[in-house]
Amino acid sequence: MIDSLPRREREIFEILCGLGEGTAAAIRGAMTDPPSDSAVRALLARLVAKGLIAHRTENQAYVYAPAARTDTVAENALQRLVQTFFHGSAASAATALLGMEPRLGSDEIDALQRMIDQARKGAK
Repeated sequence: MIDSLPRREREIFEILCGLGEGTAAAIRGAMTDPPSDSAVRALLARLVAKGLIAHRTENQAYVYAPAARTDTVAENALQRLVQTFFHGSAASAATALLGMEPRLGSDEIDALQRMIDQARKGAK
């Protein structure tokens, strides 16, 4: 469903996934070339109606958050990215990601090694 969202709705949804939660003002502040405050609120209302985000009241203001678990949304987005740009190869995508980070910490290297070891065991 995220793929079919209009550009501005997707932008707001992605901002909320990054923030975890936020008010309309905070979301508008994070947008590229933001529309009016009322336009942001209308877009938020559409996303609420679609069930993609939810809101709660805090200090007389709505605080919005993604309705779906962010890790599920991130996994789906990553799957689309791998399919679109890396011909379905997670290894090619991982190689490209590692090429973006010149220095990895030892904890990150250890985590990657554990994942590689698990993949090897699963391939046997």
